[in-house]
Amino acid sequence: MKILGITGGVGAGKSTILSYLERQYKARVIQADEVGKQLQQPGEGCYNQIVESFGGEILWPDGSICREKLAAEVFSNEEKLSLLNKIVHPAVKAYIVSEIEKERGRGIVPFFVIEAALLIEDRYDLVCDEIWYIHTDAKVRARRLASSRGYSNEKTKKIMGNQLDESEYRAKCNFVIDNSSDFVENTYEQIDKGLREHGFL
Repeated sequence: MKILGITGGVGAGKSTILSYLERQYKARVIQADEVGKQLQQPGEGCYNQIVESFGGEILWPDGSICREKLAAEVFSNEEKLSLLNKIVHPAVKAYIVSEIEKERGRGIVPFFVIEAALLIEDRYDLVCDEIWYIHTDAKVRARRLASSRGYSNEKTKKIMGNQLDESEYRAKCNFVIDNSSDFVENTYEQIDKGLREHGFL
């Protein structure tokens, strides 16, 4: 069972690719951000450490972590953000690795897909057989984010500015899918071709 990493900038349409891989190829898809949210729930791996580090002020009355309050706590504070990342990122990776082993044991899915915005920065190349980059033109990404999430151009530019440069993505990845077209079939054709040529099928 091969491991495929999917990454790309905000608004690149990674969810479209993941949905297709899951639906068309019955791949096991796991998103690092969703795992991170899960591990921050009461009773889960990161919960106690986060509460001990950031205090009860970040909790809802029911004891769950208020993600908005936590985000405000680390926003513009590199030290606190680094602390949060040191708690969450290793736990997320450990969880994903354990899920990979479970799927290998089951022997059912054709391949395993990991999606993470920080796939390259968090060294998932040590876990994945290949990493694919989802490229989408900046103007298209801004338009899609304005439509789907209500982001202003300023917010989109700020987020993009904090992510890897296009050249860095391309240098670190084994295959590039251009998801700029409004015709999703064009993207699907590239995925099909990539999976065949790179030995995932």
